[in-house]
Amino acid sequence: MVRRAVDAGHLVAVLSRNPPAAGSAGNIGGAEYFRADVTTGEGVAAALAGADVVIDCLEGRSGKARKNFADGGARLLAAAQDAGTARAVMLSIVNCDRSNSAFYRSKAAKEHVYELSGLETAVVRATQFHSLLAMMFGAGSKVRAIPVVRGARFQPVSPADAAAVLLETALEPAPVPAAGPRHRVLNLGGPESKDMADFAREWQRATGVKGQLVRLPLPGAMGRYLREGLNLVPEARHGNETFRGWLENSADSL
Repeated sequence: MVRRAVDAGHLVAVLSRNPPAAGSAGNIGGAEYFRADVTTGEGVAAALAGADVVIDCLEGRSGKARKNFADGGARLLAAAQDAGTARAVMLSIVNCDRSNSAFYRSKAAKEHVYELSGLETAVVRATQFHSLLAMMFGAGSKVRAIPVVRGARFQPVSPADAAAVLLETALEPAPVPAAGPRHRVLNLGGPESKDMADFAREWQRATGVKGQLVRLPLPGAMGRYLREGLNLVPEARHGNETFRGWLENSADSL
């Protein structure tokens, strides 16, 4: 996200609790980094000073971060409003409001905060990233058993495609006040929808990892989410990079 915005010629300020060290791979030249924490509000105002738009890719997967995820979004938006920011765009997950998963519920709660904000806001709901599938397959490969969720199809999207849509949404011309809503929700899916086993075989071909595909049931909220196909958005806008293409472009890091 940061590299794409910098390469497009924008002045970019990055808010993080743990900014990457200067010269490290995660530190993108041309961006300015600020140490800030939306769970407390510390440093947020300084990071947003002069910002025209905010792109919110913050995560809160567990513990305190997840518990304070929606409140952190409210603090971020309040600081953005104080800074005179015109628009805020949030990255979320497709159909998170239809899942009982605690992580997905926290996403839906934060979306609601955005909807009620006084700013012009948008939520870009993406399907699962290619890297999630690769991580799942890689974890099982250690015991030569590649896990495949029984009955699950995926429509994964690349982070680069998600970043492109986030930036486009953040920078598109503002609507005429009376002509459009102050809050929008957009869905983004990957270019192909397949059984998880098909993606597993592509991953094996790309990595050379041997192992048997093992179909396993996935209980609980995530299992229901996948079985009901809530991770699929066939009618939505699609990204361009396939799972195979992403694997080829990421070969050095797999």
